[in-house]
Formats: sequence, C-alpha cells, structure tokens
Amino acid sequence: MSLTLRIVALLLLLVSSQSWAVNSVKGVRIWHAPDNTRLVLDLANAPTHKVKRLSNPSRLEIELAGVTSLNIGTVSGDSPLVKRVYASRTPSAATAVVIELAFPVNDSIFSLPPSPPYGHRLVVDIKAQGVVAASNQTAPVTSVTSSRPQAVVSQPVSSAPQGTPHSKATGRDIIIAIDAGHGGQDPGAVGPKGTYEKNITLSISRQLADMINKQPGLKAVLTRTGDYYIHPNKRPDIARQKQADLLISVHADAVQNRKAHGASVWVLSMRRATTEVGRMLEQTEQHSELLGGVAEVIKDSANERYLAQTVLDLSMNHSMVTGFEVAKEILREVAPIAHLHKKEPQAASLAVLKAPDIPSILFETGFISNYNEERLLKDSNHQHKLALAMFRAIKGYFEKSPPADSLFAAHKNNGRSVPSVMPSTHRRSSAVPAMSNRTHKVKRGESLSRVAKQYGVSMAELRRHNNLKSDNILIGQVLRIP
Repeated sequence: MSLTLRIVALLLLLVSSQSWAVNSVKGVRIWHAPDNTRLVLDLANAPTHKVKRLSNPSRLEIELAGVTSLNIGTVSGDSPLVKRVYASRTPSAATAVVIELAFPVNDSIFSLPPSPPYGHRLVVDIKAQGVVAASNQTAPVTSVTSSRPQAVVSQPVSSAPQGTPHSKATGRDIIIAIDAGHGGQDPGAVGPKGTYEKNITLSISRQLADMINKQPGLKAVLTRTGDYYIHPNKRPDIARQKQADLLISVHADAVQNRKAHGASVWVLSMRRATTEVGRMLEQTEQHSELLGGVAEVIKDSANERYLAQTVLDLSMNHSMVTGFEVAKEILREVAPIAHLHKKEPQAASLAVLKAPDIPSILFETGFISNYNEERLLKDSNHQHKLALAMFRAIKGYFEKSPPADSLFAAHKNNGRSVPSVMPSTHRRSSAVPAMSNRTHKVKRGESLSRVAKQYGVSMAELRRHNNLKSDNILIGQVLRIP
C-alpha cells in the first residue's frame, strides 16, 4: 500500500473513531429510596467514564468521554443526599457531570445497555456513610429495620355473641409483606396507552395495605412506599427484616399477543427452591437468621450441615404449602370479578419468591398489554376489587390456619372469629341499587368491548354473565348486563 493510501486510511479511521466517540447527556433522573439514592444519566451512546471523589464540598465528578456540551438536559427528582447536579469543564477540557452531595457517601457506578423505554444509561448508586443519630436531626437515609411484636393486646370486642363470655384475646399481629412490583427507573411492562406497570402495582398494593391495617390481628408492610427501584433479590430480605408471615408480590402481565388476558397467581417452583436452599447453606449470615440463631452453634461438619439442611427443607416445605394454599384462596376470590388466565396456581423460578422461610406468592393482576385490561387496571374501582379479593383471601386463610402466637389463633381457640372490617362475601353495597335485570340489544358496529365500556363493566364479567365462549357477538343479540 502506498504512503498516500495509508494516510487516507488512517484519516478515515480517525474520523470514524471520533464520530463513534461523540456522546451527549440527554437528562438526569434521581430516584430516592429509604436506604439509598440512584441517579441515572441518560446518554445518546454507550458511556466511557472516569470518576473523581472529591471533598470540601463532598462531590462526585464523572468525566464522560466524547461529551463536549455542558447541557445535560433536565434534572428530575430529588434526594436529601444530593444538593445539585451540573456539568463542568475539567482541567483537560473534558466535560464532567458533577454530583454535589450533602453528606459523604459510598458509591457504585455502572453502565446499562438500552432497554425500552430507556436507551444507554450510566447509573450512580449512592448511600450515606454512617448514621446520623442526633435526636434533633433527620437522618438523610433511613434503613429498613423492624421487630415483630411479641404480644399485641386487641381492643375489647364491642359485642360478644349471646351466651358467649366476653373476654379479651391476646396475640401478635400477622405480618403481611406487600411487594409492589418494579419501580423507579424500572417501569415494568408498558401498556398500549403508555400505562406503567409500576404505577398500577403501587396503587393496588397501597389499597391492600390500607385494608389489612384496618383489620385487627393483621399488619401490612410495603417493600416500597414510593416510586423507587428495589432489586428483586432484596425484596424478600425486606420481608424477612419485618418478620413477615406472608409475602405477596403484585404485578401486571404482558405478552406480545394483545388478546391474552386474565389474572394468575404464581408460587415457587421446586427447582428454584432446591437451588436457594443450597445457596443459603453457604451463606452463614442468612443461614443463622433463618435458623433463629441455631446456626451459630452448628459446626461445619457433614452431619451437622445435614441437620441444618433438614431444618431448612422443613421450613421450605411449610412455606411452599402455605403459599400454594393462599394462592388458591386468591384465585377463588378473584374469579367472580375478573377473568382467570390460569385457574390453578402456577410454579415459576422468580427471584421474589425465593425465601425458603417466608411463604411467598406473586399475583399477576391482569395483562397490561391487553387494551381492555390496561383500561381496567387503571380504573380505581377495579383496583379496589382486586385489593379486596386479596384481603379476603389472606384473612380467610389465616382464620383457618393462624400462627400459634397470633391474635387470630387466640380468637380461634376461644371459638370466635376476629372482628372483620370488610364484608366476608362479594356483595353490592345497599346504597347502590342492584341492576341485575339490565339488558342491551346489540346494534350494528358494536363490539363486546364497546358494550362493556358503555356500562362500566369488564369484558370478563359480560362473558361470564352471558355464558359467552368468545368475544364475538351478533347484531340483535340481547346481552344481560351484570
């Protein structure tokens, strides 16, 4: 190759590499969770970066290769850890994104490839160093800690059944951990109209928590209380810290087939369970926690590890049986109000179901990818029905099989039910007239979905009320409206 051609090839390579290296910051999003803050830098291309950790004031200086503009787009969200975010020139004339901090932090910085609806991202996770303990100060980040109450005294029952001695019952609350799926920069599934799964799950979870907390003998804890991200593997850990008796994770399904619809409930598959037991045996701290301190006196011999595995296997078996029974209760309660995609509990290897010591289920409330179910899942009335169905299932199960030290068990031993704050069966409020005789005659151009929307009911209810095998309806057909 001649010298001229070599020079041209070199120039072309240089221009190509420079154009490839060009990058820009399209915006910065801040998500604050109870124990950490995540900043996400949205970028035009994959990032190459260098980090400087500076003090006086505390700040992170992230130099981004190929970024020349000082415009970093909109900075959305806030956190008590972050004072401000801005762009600056470094001594080498490069562009750096500067995160000015209110406190010294520990940080973890990594990049993520495009994943709809997001493109290239640089993620900055920060957590305050130490704990602000002064009584007149507010800690910038609160850790998730709790302890299960040993004895909770119920309020006197307002009226005892005639002929039954009026007495107080004592016992602890049954702890229900409610996990609203996804959150923060993880929107979950996105419906055809742009509805985010993370918003639906949080709304339903909050309603369920409110119902549970009004019920004597039950107490709800939420794994997330706002719009922030928690890794799936961390969610059972939060439930364990709260000493939960049950973990229910709320989600909304999505598939490419827009016609798929209906609710389903998932439980842990045996394959996942076996794997998790093995992993937990190798993790001393979790092992000790699961055995309630017993692991501290078990030596690392073959016989004693066999004993430990036997204990964990028994715990896992109990958790899976309990989860399966609660799942069946939920399906039974949901059936009258929504179509069931699967009529029996389904087994899956999902991270949120992995805790061998906590009965865990995952409730898919419907297919957000289905046009009609996306609309239903956004509807506050339908969300309330789903939350109420879960509440009834949970209460019903623990009335039959309460933990021995619980208020529910104390009432059961006394031959009485725990006072309920919710109706025990699906029935319409007396303030709303029952319109079971309503009918609609199908006109030209009408569809089942259009009729359902007109009367404010779901397609599943219409199908069930009219014994329809499909969504097809005929001109002149008379439909009974539930």
